[in-house]
Amino acid sequence: MPNVDLHCHSTASDGLLAPAEVARRAAANGVELLALTDHDDIAGLPAARATAEAMGMAFVSGVEISIEWEGLQIHVVGLNFDPADGALNAGLEGIRSGRVDRARRMAAELEKIGIGGAFDGAMRHAENPNLISRAHFARYLVEAKVCKDVRSVFESYLVPGRPGYVDHRWASVADCVQWINGAGGIAVVAHPARYKLSTGALRRFLGEFKDLGGQAIEVVSGSHSLDDVGVFSRLAREFGFLASRGSDFHGPQESYVDLGMLGYLPDGLKPVWESF
Repeated sequence: MPNVDLHCHSTASDGLLAPAEVARRAAANGVELLALTDHDDIAGLPAARATAEAMGMAFVSGVEISIEWEGLQIHVVGLNFDPADGALNAGLEGIRSGRVDRARRMAAELEKIGIGGAFDGAMRHAENPNLISRAHFARYLVEAKVCKDVRSVFESYLVPGRPGYVDHRWASVADCVQWINGAGGIAVVAHPARYKLSTGALRRFLGEFKDLGGQAIEVVSGSHSLDDVGVFSRLAREFGFLASRGSDFHGPQESYVDLGMLGYLPDGLKPVWESF
């Protein structure tokens, strides 16, 4: 099986490395097919593609879109689409436009518990201010010595039920899948084990996703355990989903695994890249 990594991030959203550096690191790690999947933005694709092709590595367009389902934020990766598609670009612009307002509300919540300067601090870590995210707040809180590392910040402050988390209206499942499919791409549920869904709710979501035109699910993810891989392998077979593999790499020392350094898909699954 080829070494494929179809989920990673650059400074175009909340990654630590520039798009070209992500592509160089992937190639150095033996990745044979890469997709850069920045959050709600595709500005990094040209530089990543040019570097990948110069290094002899195959590359497909990617993006990770934030959606809302039954009050929960879920991520959907779009792969192998036309980056010039008008509807997709308009949809992504709509999602991005609300991020700064959310960041100000997050900073206000953190201020209430005695953590000041969070908005300006997070902005210093965001190369694109319109794509400020929880990861940028997490880096500031580590810098301010509130927590020892980014993962601890998320667990203590930036997930639902914690003092720095605020709700936000993201795209719907239907809109997201329509944008990706309309641009000729494939919609993939990102790191499904990370969502706080009961078994019944997860099955409802996957059924709705499939009915709306979603075609794939990440079976192997940097944040998935071996048990998770088994669970989502079975669900991929049951729902007829293509199977994807992605590290969700954000940067050295800040990610579950490095680019390309994760397990392979189990036997009996149809890899999503075979349909590109």
